Amino acid sequence: MNAPINLDQDILGASSFATANACLDTLLRSIERNRFLPEPDPASVFVGDGNYRAIGTEYLGHYVRIGGLKPTDRVLDIGCGIGRMAVPLTQYLDETACFEGVDPVNEGIEWCVQNITSTYPNFRFCRVDIAHELYNPGGTVKGTEIVLPFGDAKFDFVTMISVATHLPLDEIAAYAREVSRLLAPGGKLFLTAFLVSEGDPDRTEARPQFGPGEAVGSWIADPSAPLGAIGFDMPLVPAVLEEAGLRIDLVSLGHWRGTESAHYQDVIIAVKPEDAP
Repeated sequence: MNAPINLDQDILGASSFATANACLDTLLRSIERNRFLPEPDPASVFVGDGNYRAIGTEYLGHYVRIGGLKPTDRVLDIGCGIGRMAVPLTQYLDETACFEGVDPVNEGIEWCVQNITSTYPNFRFCRVDIAHELYNPGGTVKGTEIVLPFGDAKFDFVTMISVATHLPLDEIAAYAREVSRLLAPGGKLFLTAFLVSEGDPDRTEARPQFGPGEAVGSWIADPSAPLGAIGFDMPLVPAVLEEAGLRIDLVSLGHWRGTESAHYQDVIIAVKPEDAP
């Protein structure tokens, strides 16, 4: 069993917090160096750019430091792709935890089942046939009608990395309602997005370069493929999460806009209230 890494400074005190943080740093370095962990052929990485292992390991650090992920949490990865986030989590979650990954692209799900579930049976993956004009144009289920195959209040931690950056706002709202159903009271959603604000610096420094989209409050990078990268005016995404019954706990801005940050996309942590039904 992995030793628990608790990074709640209010509970631990400064000295213990520093020790836990150092333990996490050691774990992250060991994951990056571990040549025995599964890793797909670079030609097969069909979702996301950059170094497969380094990005996954980076987000494990964010899950723990920003999101408060615990080794015993029940985790749902919406948009799990080819297991970029799952592989580092195999070294953090203990055997009492569970991990479920869902994605509309069958190639990634098959790779994850063959290369992750075969060694870590508490890590499971399934395809959901959600329609998406880029990733699953033949899908049979509209994004606004998403229902995932899990029971109510089954998860403690839901992650949506680079999912809201490829969805219209009405579909983000539908996912938020489903996440609210699936989270146990006190559970957390870790979501990344592009949140565009009037207070942002000159957008010539931003990557991607956004221009106004057709929908009010939306911003797109490529008019020929609007869902290739889509952002929204700052209040819109937090608002749909709150409408779904989640409480916004943190908004941490990313460095895509040309400012310094520990992460690229903007991060929203939303919590299901303890007294939620």
